[in-house]
Amino acid sequence: MTNKQDTLSTEDALILVQKIKTYANELGFQQLGVTDTDLSAHIEPYQTWLKAGHHGELDYMSKHGSKRWVADELVEGTLRVISLRMDYFTDPKSPQAQLNNGKNAYISRYTLGRDYHKLIRSRLKKLIQYIREQADFYQFRAFVDSAPILERAFAQKSGLGWFGKNTMIINRGAGSWFFLGEIFTDLPLALDTPYEKEHCGRCTACLDVCPTQAFKGPYILDSRRCISYLTIELKGSIPVELRSKMGNRIFGCDDCQLVCPWNRFSKPSKELDFTPRHQLDSQSLVELFSWSEETFLKKTEGSAIRRAGYESWLRNIAVALGNAPTSPEIEAALQSKADYPSEIVQEHITWALEQHKETSNPKII
Repeated sequence: MTNKQDTLSTEDALILVQKIKTYANELGFQQLGVTDTDLSAHIEPYQTWLKAGHHGELDYMSKHGSKRWVADELVEGTLRVISLRMDYFTDPKSPQAQLNNGKNAYISRYTLGRDYHKLIRSRLKKLIQYIREQADFYQFRAFVDSAPILERAFAQKSGLGWFGKNTMIINRGAGSWFFLGEIFTDLPLALDTPYEKEHCGRCTACLDVCPTQAFKGPYILDSRRCISYLTIELKGSIPVELRSKMGNRIFGCDDCQLVCPWNRFSKPSKELDFTPRHQLDSQSLVELFSWSEETFLKKTEGSAIRRAGYESWLRNIAVALGNAPTSPEIEAALQSKADYPSEIVQEHITWALEQHKETSNPKII
């Protein structure tokens, strides 16, 4: 056992990191990397992104100042950041078919199973317990989207992958279908090599496919146009000019990952908790729109979908129904909630019905 009062030798630090990586794999993580806390190369691009207003209404992206890139300000004494990834993609065959059927609802693959925050946090706690058994007296704190952290920057620095043009971290052997988690510690572990190479080359598939043209260029995402932002983070009205571009995407969007060539190398997750619940990977828009608030809360219990709330759920599906092929069933579904006591929902239902009115009565020129 290593005592904090002792200094880890280079050999001990390497051996300890290997033990930690082995145990992390046993816990279901596919990769673990260790980096120092220097994110100086990422500060200016992030601040430029904020100044451009690309974060939209995500005030938390700017309110914490330098805590987001100075680890010691967030957790005093931090020397190392342990970055981990866990694959979540369960079925590489189903997404595109669901997306191509305008009557069906498309939900981002990462939300179909159990809320990843809870699952990964519990695994990180087990990993911390294991590390403490190897190195007592040190401090550890785990994070899973729970603090102001430039987690993708730490992932790149710890060797997990490179920044793709769609701003995702991409791994040569696993693509980008994975979650990230971090452990901040004052334990002076041996460092992994940062992933400095970039393997996107001339490919612009992710930029070209974006339904709302949310990318201002390679590596620059304007959240205000991103469907994930519009369907999950935005609580008001979805901009009218973007609604018809959203198709049947009712919670998140995976388009830029679905077309990424590197995701051909992704492997189906063996994590049972990520298995789709309540057939959410194949449900129709009409079925999901018929859910009462009670049903919504029951069927999204323990799911990341619930945080959007029932009002946004109905708003999003109303837009998708407006984009669906015109049919008596679609119009009846919209009419069934036309009097729902929410101005936001009513506004989007009215818009959706107008789309079908225009389809049923095309202008004669």
